[in-house]
Amino acid sequence: MRIIDDVKLDFKDVLFLPKRSTLASRQQVDLTRRYTFKHSRHSWSGIPIMAANMDGVGTVSMAKALYEQKLFTTLVKSLSNETIHNLLQDVDPQFFAVSTGTGEKDWLRLQSILQENPTIRFICIDVANGYSEHFGNFVEKVRQQYPHHTIIAGNVVTADMTQELILRGADIIKVGIGPGSVCTTRKQTGVGFPQLSAIIECADAAHGLGGHIIADGGCTNPGDVAKAFGAGADFVMLGGMLAGHDEGEGRVIEEHYITSHLNPATNKPTIEVKQFIEFYGMSSATAMEKHHGGVAEYRSSEGKTVRIPYKGPIRATLLDILGGLRSTCTYVGAPTLKQLSKCTTFVRVTQQINNIFS
Repeated sequence: MRIIDDVKLDFKDVLFLPKRSTLASRQQVDLTRRYTFKHSRHSWSGIPIMAANMDGVGTVSMAKALYEQKLFTTLVKSLSNETIHNLLQDVDPQFFAVSTGTGEKDWLRLQSILQENPTIRFICIDVANGYSEHFGNFVEKVRQQYPHHTIIAGNVVTADMTQELILRGADIIKVGIGPGSVCTTRKQTGVGFPQLSAIIECADAAHGLGGHIIADGGCTNPGDVAKAFGAGADFVMLGGMLAGHDEGEGRVIEEHYITSHLNPATNKPTIEVKQFIEFYGMSSATAMEKHHGGVAEYRSSEGKTVRIPYKGPIRATLLDILGGLRSTCTYVGAPTLKQLSKCTTFVRVTQQINNIFS
């Protein structure tokens, strides 16, 4: 047993230090990035914010809505070949990835999808624990079979495994274990790593090899998205921040509450209607019941199921995130998203926001 005594930081532990800026308006900030990936040699251009491959987030409707803003979607693993084929009629394959696990059925499904849809360019190999030898072997097998596809692989939180997965064929590494809003891995297992430090360390390791990383999990507001980019992330993946919208294709749940206010016409208490959508982690009992018939006896649920307020169409949320990101860039003097990390100085804090009216 050993203990790492170095301070490790999360989004809540820092703020950006503002700096002189020549930008007169947020409109001058360019959020577009252009990347060329190490193994596939494929070039991509867009705004590098991604919808997570979760039920209620990585849907066909979400992919269409995000594509309008030139954002990216990692599709849920449960979509059929036909559904993915139909999506290609509306969304450029540059702006979504098909997701897969590492089992034999996953491998057969992936081959079938790519055979029937040869224009797809991105593959997301997604497991909760990216440290197993089986996972690394699977990444290597996919790379050998599909040398010209861009491979996303994860999740990990350390520099050494980031480098190993890149050397085994991954182009983009998904970084984050346990920070998600509906993830209970840290509670169930005690395993994890503060997300901001994980991004900093994994980005440094990936960039040294010509690879890229995705900051996956832990963002609760636009400021956190900006901090992830400031820490060196090439992409930021969002789950909870994009959940609860029409495009998540979830069922809206209505609940009625008797209030203390009287209706003057009837002199009876008024009824308040609140709308919710169910959101759950992909390692939760809810997800495993839906996709695998239940929680296997040898494992436990590592996700929770919550009801979040129904938020309507996604567009306003997307504009809020992009607006916040542009504003960050103006505060630190970064005319482009590419330059944000170069202009970033983080200040460690004990409190980042005033919650008195929250």
